[in-house]
Amino acid sequence: MAGLLAGVACTSRRAAPVAAAPDADWPAYGNDAGGSRYSPLKQVDKSNVSALRVAWTFHTGDVSDGSKWRQKSAFEATPLVIGGTMYVPTPFNRVIALDATTGQQKWAYDPKIDRNAPGGDGFVCRGVASWLDPQRAAGAVCRRRIYMATVDARLVAIDAETGKACEDFGVDGQVALGKDVGEQRRGEYHITSPPVVVGDRVVVGSAIDDNGRVDMPRGVVRGFDVRTGKLAWSWDPIVSRPAEGIRTGAGNAWSILSVDQERGLVYVPTGSASPDYFGGDRLGDDHYADSIVALRGETGEVVWSFQPVHHDLWDYDVPSQPTLVTAGGTPALVSAEKTGMLFVLNRETGAPLFPVVERPVPQTDVAGEQSWPTQPFPSAPPPVVPQRVRPEDAWGLTSWDRNGCREQIESARSEGVFTPPSLRGTIESPGIAGGVNWGSVSVDPERQMVFVNATNLPFLMGLVPRAQAEAAHKLHPKAEWAPMEGTPYVMWRQPLVSKIGLPCVAPPWGVLAGIDLKKGTIRWRVPLGAPYDMTPLPLTVHSGMPNMGGSMATAGGLVFIGAAMDNYLRAFDADTGRELWRGRLPAGGQATPMTYAAGGKQYVVIAAGGHGKMGTKLGDAVVAFALP
Repeated sequence: MAGLLAGVACTSRRAAPVAAAPDADWPAYGNDAGGSRYSPLKQVDKSNVSALRVAWTFHTGDVSDGSKWRQKSAFEATPLVIGGTMYVPTPFNRVIALDATTGQQKWAYDPKIDRNAPGGDGFVCRGVASWLDPQRAAGAVCRRRIYMATVDARLVAIDAETGKACEDFGVDGQVALGKDVGEQRRGEYHITSPPVVVGDRVVVGSAIDDNGRVDMPRGVVRGFDVRTGKLAWSWDPIVSRPAEGIRTGAGNAWSILSVDQERGLVYVPTGSASPDYFGGDRLGDDHYADSIVALRGETGEVVWSFQPVHHDLWDYDVPSQPTLVTAGGTPALVSAEKTGMLFVLNRETGAPLFPVVERPVPQTDVAGEQSWPTQPFPSAPPPVVPQRVRPEDAWGLTSWDRNGCREQIESARSEGVFTPPSLRGTIESPGIAGGVNWGSVSVDPERQMVFVNATNLPFLMGLVPRAQAEAAHKLHPKAEWAPMEGTPYVMWRQPLVSKIGLPCVAPPWGVLAGIDLKKGTIRWRVPLGAPYDMTPLPLTVHSGMPNMGGSMATAGGLVFIGAAMDNYLRAFDADTGRELWRGRLPAGGQATPMTYAAGGKQYVVIAAGGHGKMGTKLGDAVVAFALP
């Protein structure tokens, strides 16, 4: 245990000398613009990963537990490293530049967000983007720019060398994003994911609070001139049809965009039209919502789209960055869904590379709603988590616990994935966070494998006629409630857990899977995480835990991931899924790790600051591991 607490694996074997690693950057959120989260570095490999130890730790100082400011923080950031400098975005939207070899601060930029503003996501900033201006000479001001979008809806451009605002961008280095998006209430329109750069456009989506009302703000995706910040184009995923009585908003791209620079395309994952759980005012398939959409980067023109969820009634946004791969020689992308399904598409046309079948799904019994009769199911790969909960699936440490779970399941509609919301209550499996969430997938192009982490935690949710809402609160005192203004109903939802707070389904509650991209098969699947830091109950270390964040693969045959609800960064064998190492973190690692090489040494880095909504230990640390 002492070895773990020191940040290394329990081993006494002395590591063999390793060759110096050539300098290598991590210049984009997913290392490359297509989000592969893959590094060709292999100084750290299967033979020596057990010797990894903490090389340096930096504390940003930016953390909120909700006591001083009204929102909690979630340190979901993946830093960039370019030319020996690391760029770290904090939950308060500060950007800090560090020396990549020592972790010493070079400069910090502070956009001074309002830390007392409300917001559905709390304090979150997943990443930044970088762009080098080929028209500016070396040493010129803002030759390299760092772009960040903020939780108070600003797009900022920063000089990568000095940390000062690029004054020729927008107004004093900022563009206000809250304009021309419709009515918005304070804090409900914000940005949590990084912008992307394609050609001479910097492109950004938005995050919009769920389930507030029918007419939420417009989920526009916009492209701005990289130098001036002038708006070049705007694309709205919601096709307005006022003559047909369509009332809705959102459909926004809150997750991470991808870019195919060669083809000049931006791949946009969109979310649900508003509100999520009742679509009586947005009848139809909500085309472009809950979709992967390829846009022309220069103009915003739609090239193709593919919709994994029709007429979403489950908050089943497309949560993942569309990850660009080459599958059997075909330029492709992988989109991992909250449903636990993965779609592999031709990135030039959007056509599925594995057949997709429209299957009948359970239908609504709620007045005023019309659920879509079918939903798309890929023939391969298979879903990475269960998609149905039956009474006989009820699980608990004791018969008392198990019987209570069985009663909850029996009382609700539970007919498998896409069982619609109901007045009696519905089991949503996978739950609202997935399946898969924004952690997306990582890729090993040599092995032709993708790696994906997922959560197995069903939710219990339902609709209540508005006039009965007050009385219904007493029946579900621990539930999250949403007003869904403009509809006849309010919504409630909560995890499907027992009276002692454990999931009502058998573990593992979190998994990591390795998927063969050629065959579309799951090569291995293992529990991810253990209950060390969450409960004193006698649970097996193989329980697996709900997770948030993603993985990173390397040429050393390794898959690195934090994400789970315990304070560890882990390394797995890419071929077998066997855990080879775990390093103790000072707080929750609900972020995606990255790697780079500087000064002959390969570093593996993760933001360890926890997640306010998940309840993991909060902190402010950036932790770098390396071989001795």
